[in-house]
Amino acid sequence: MKKLKRWSLPLLVVVLAGLVVAAASARQTRSAAKLQACALLPDTKSSTRYTLFDAPYLTKAFKAANVKAQVLNAHADPQKQKSQAEQCLAQGAKVILLDQLDPASGAAITNTAVNQGAKVIDYDRLVVGSKASYYVSFDNVKVGKLQGKGLVAALKGKKGAVVAELNGGITDNNAHLFKKGYDSILNPLYKSGKLKKATAGDQWTDWDPVKGQTIFEQMLARNGNKIDGVLAANDGLAGAVVATLKNKGLKKIPVTGQDATPTGVQFIIAGWQTGTVYKSVKKEADAAAKAAIAIVKGKSVKTNGKVSGTKSILLTPIWVTKSNYKLLFKDGFVKRSQVCNGQYKKYCK
Repeated sequence: MKKLKRWSLPLLVVVLAGLVVAAASARQTRSAAKLQACALLPDTKSSTRYTLFDAPYLTKAFKAANVKAQVLNAHADPQKQKSQAEQCLAQGAKVILLDQLDPASGAAITNTAVNQGAKVIDYDRLVVGSKASYYVSFDNVKVGKLQGKGLVAALKGKKGAVVAELNGGITDNNAHLFKKGYDSILNPLYKSGKLKKATAGDQWTDWDPVKGQTIFEQMLARNGNKIDGVLAANDGLAGAVVATLKNKGLKKIPVTGQDATPTGVQFIIAGWQTGTVYKSVKKEADAAAKAAIAIVKGKSVKTNGKVSGTKSILLTPIWVTKSNYKLLFKDGFVKRSQVCNGQYKKYCK
């Protein structure tokens, strides 16, 4: 009896401790299993939008719908994005919003998710030929057409004007869609002689402004500094063109952009950039979150088109110039204080 008394208390403590740990583990498992959706964003380099807009908008939309979700950024690392997807699936996510870094990793993530019974929504960038259930983005061919038309209008019919093209990332399907759009406007004009494509004037930049600046400097050298207009695929690349022109003491020329960044808008009101394509990330994030929430809650998803065979929700982009840039303030996409400051304050009325 003495032995029983001597060992019973420690034994009881051990047993109770084990039960507490087991209970905590069970609670943790149940909590983790409650994860319903994940949004996987690609980076912070190709565009500031992912940090400034996508992440907070998606987070807010999921929270409002009482859907437990995580919004993660891969910081330009495809392997990290794959790991994030695997962790989300392990925690019970049934929907993955995927803005892929490259087609190979995007397809691998999609296959993994589908094989585990989850659905994938391609967000902003389509993984062509994958098993994604839906695609949510803007009409990206139209984006390119807006850029092409904007550049042509700014050149004001100058016959034989020399045009350079700074394309986005060659592995980004969106970049090819943008190019398809602006090529449909520019190529007929090249063919007719109304415009002339610059020597070595059609290059891919990986969406890297630093690389874009180096490429544009080389383009200028190849063309004797005579380039009359630039189809820059986004505001980052437009900024690279502006920096080069300023560094070389060259005059302003028509330059396009995309993403309606504060810097892009500053260049527009100052006359260094012709225009930018405004894609309301709030509308895109809301549409994507709405689709994901519908899937989580077992409801149908309404689409308005197909892209490469994938059911799609396509939104309409807007061409923004000096005449209508205040629309961005009204929508809350860009703050007036972000644009109308320093040397640019005098351009705001």
